[in-house]
Amino acid sequence: MAHSYLLEIGLEEMPAHVVTPSIKQLHERVAQYLKEQRIDFAKIQEFATPRRLALLITGLADKQPDVNESVKGPAKKIAQDADGNWTKAAIGFTRGQGVSVDDIEFKEIKGVEYVYVEKHVDGKPVAEVLPGLKDVIEAMNFPTMMKWGRHSLQFVRPIRWLVSLLDDEVVPFSILDVTAGRMTRGHRFLGHDVEIKHAEDYEAELNNDFVIANQKQRKNLIKSQIDEILAENDWIIDWDEDLLEEVNNLVEWPTSFAGSFDEKYLVLPEEVLITSMKDNQRFFCVRDHEGKLLPHFIAVRNGNSDYLENVIKGNERVLVPRLEDAKFFYEEDQKITIDQYVARLKKVSFHDKISSMYDKMARTAVLAQLLGQKLNFSDEEMADLDRAAHIYKFDLTTQMVGEFAELQGVMGEIYAKLLGEKADVAAAIKEHYMPISAEGELPAGKIGAVLAIADKLDSIISFFAVDMIPSGSNDPYALRRQAYGIVRIIAARGWHLPVMGMADEFAEALAAQGLTPEFDVSHNADQVHAFFLDRLKQFFNTQDLRYDVIDAVVDTKSNDIANVLAAAETLDAHKDDDGFKEDVEALTRVLRIAKKADFKDGVPAVDPAKFQNPSETELFDLVASLNKKWGTQTLAQNFADLRAMAPAITNYFEENMIMDKDESIRSNRLALLQQLADDVYTLGNLDKLIVK
Repeated sequence: MAHSYLLEIGLEEMPAHVVTPSIKQLHERVAQYLKEQRIDFAKIQEFATPRRLALLITGLADKQPDVNESVKGPAKKIAQDADGNWTKAAIGFTRGQGVSVDDIEFKEIKGVEYVYVEKHVDGKPVAEVLPGLKDVIEAMNFPTMMKWGRHSLQFVRPIRWLVSLLDDEVVPFSILDVTAGRMTRGHRFLGHDVEIKHAEDYEAELNNDFVIANQKQRKNLIKSQIDEILAENDWIIDWDEDLLEEVNNLVEWPTSFAGSFDEKYLVLPEEVLITSMKDNQRFFCVRDHEGKLLPHFIAVRNGNSDYLENVIKGNERVLVPRLEDAKFFYEEDQKITIDQYVARLKKVSFHDKISSMYDKMARTAVLAQLLGQKLNFSDEEMADLDRAAHIYKFDLTTQMVGEFAELQGVMGEIYAKLLGEKADVAAAIKEHYMPISAEGELPAGKIGAVLAIADKLDSIISFFAVDMIPSGSNDPYALRRQAYGIVRIIAARGWHLPVMGMADEFAEALAAQGLTPEFDVSHNADQVHAFFLDRLKQFFNTQDLRYDVIDAVVDTKSNDIANVLAAAETLDAHKDDDGFKEDVEALTRVLRIAKKADFKDGVPAVDPAKFQNPSETELFDLVASLNKKWGTQTLAQNFADLRAMAPAITNYFEENMIMDKDESIRSNRLALLQQLADDVYTLGNLDKLIVK
């Protein structure tokens, strides 16, 4: 007979952002537990509100299946003494398995005999297995956790009740001082304690007590309510799925309503109005059909429509101070020049071990110029980049950003335009923060893209220079995200920039500008290179690349991210070509033999006069020809030329003893191989490719 089981964890109100991840985590952990316990089930249905995480498991098996287990014990030489008598180890093992030494048999594994016993295990009834969910619940992790009372258990919020119901029977267990039963709670203000008689009654019983436990159903109701308000008022809305998700996780019984604010606040930039309503009050902004923001909003109440007018007035009232503050800041901020704001940055710390924000901007400006030069920016572009780099943090000292930190960059662009800066310069001020998440939007403009790279690269080099290097999960300054952002920008732009190894050049440029940081910019430069390679691996893992291709291309000394990206694309595109295996084997043979060279003063020039076989001349000419056109070809074309050399390489190894006893001959041959190996290494370490 199939059963239904209800598990509900009743909690103090959780933060909205943890509700959905928490119910997913509970689902996964419970499903894994049942799998480990060999309890079959048909379906797990999730329910989550700010006050509860619940699962309804249907089609649950009566019991675990009976199993016959073959249990491995000690090796035979340990289980028996020299006379063949059973040792204490064997006796203890069989006793632990509930059998006797008479049940022992031996099985050979990799040439060694081991003790085995076969035993029959009766499956436990499901009611005896389910109390183990107590451990599953206690093992859950959350981004924010807390203790309560005198208890040591940490959980997202204090547990107030538990429901554990197998069909119509309570499956008891306790967590701290809370014992699972059949009593749940309805809506905090509208509802009451609710007795669940049968597990499958859960959703309906809560619905009768002003709780819509089904997240999807609750969200659909909110959307339909908002659609109705929009239709009544002839408004439109920019659906913000993140806001909708957040609001949905703040309510158990949603009632949507419309409110208004004074039209005088519409002089504020849209970003300010939207932030004031969305981020601070969780209101949905509305527009007319021309896209113009209107002095109205839509909000969602956690309750019914009783006294809704009072709720509307209350929400309108709390919005006014936010808008009034914003209007005041907006007007006051425009009374000061950008240069005055920049000067204030001297008193703003970037990090107490590194510098002020003003000094960080000065370093970034130098770095941005280096990058712009490498990209052959025009004089106008260089001038715009320089201007943007010297002011891009100025809005941090404005009153608006001081109050609404989430508007940093956004207000910088707005104020810069108002104060007469060029559009590209203003846009770069906002775009230098991009991407703000792993998959976030990238800068649209060239100036913004270079400034974003320079700002992030300065942060990475500076933190590494003062030994503040991310380790494990510890990355308080989001350096991994910043490095990943640089990889994404370069991948999108295809720019060849040596960002993985610019520390020394950066230090020289700073010195030339008379800038002398109190730290060694080049310190830990090798770790910066390795740090970027890890981010490249992360990027490649999103590109569905074969792991050996990734391993090969990131085993590189190249500082050019675009080159590594091109190498991965090239190898992946040709890995299934006819002859790929033979060509790669020839090239990797070059790499392996070239490692035997020990040229402490650099690779010497190859002397054709020392050639003893035609194959040396042939390979020498091919390498020289390739190196002449190397810089004018794409990486894919260079790889094609390298592959074309495979027959000549094979012939070279067949005709010549590389490690000749004559040192000058040996050195000459190794020098030729080393030159070729340097070319091959631009693709990575091909020795790590798996070719069959």
